[in-house]
Amino acid sequence: MNIFEALRESHERQRGYADALIQTHGDSEERVEAYKQLKAELQAHETAEERFFYIPLMQYDNGVDLSRHAISEHHEMDEMMEELDETEMSSPSWMATAKKLSEKVHHHLKEEEQKFFQSAGKLLDDQQKQSLAREYHKEYEEQLAKA
Repeated sequence: MNIFEALRESHERQRGYADALIQTHGDSEERVEAYKQLKAELQAHETAEERFFYIPLMQYDNGVDLSRHAISEHHEMDEMMEELDETEMSSPSWMATAKKLSEKVHHHLKEEEQKFFQSAGKLLDDQQKQSLAREYHKEYEEQLAKA
């Protein structure tokens, strides 16, 4: 498995959790669970992805701006989750923020898969792609266990 395949696995989970979240109502058990799953997945993925995809890409001139942009979007999603944590789940503003988060997740994943991966694929060799996948998986599992 290479780093791109490893990241896509998490991306698929993120899409599913984000879609499930915006289908929920009030402060129902479904909403609580959907948000918990999405938040844990995003946080574990972001940390592992930054450490074992974006930071290594920053060693290359062509990887710096790409990495900064992606990390900036991770920060935006983190801020939205902080806002959700501080807002009553049954309020309309909670769902408005959840929808913005879902849209940002979808935008970010599409941009990564259709733009960033192609650029990164030209910078990393096959051995790096495989070793980064192993490191990413290890870190991702550790982060998920903490959630």
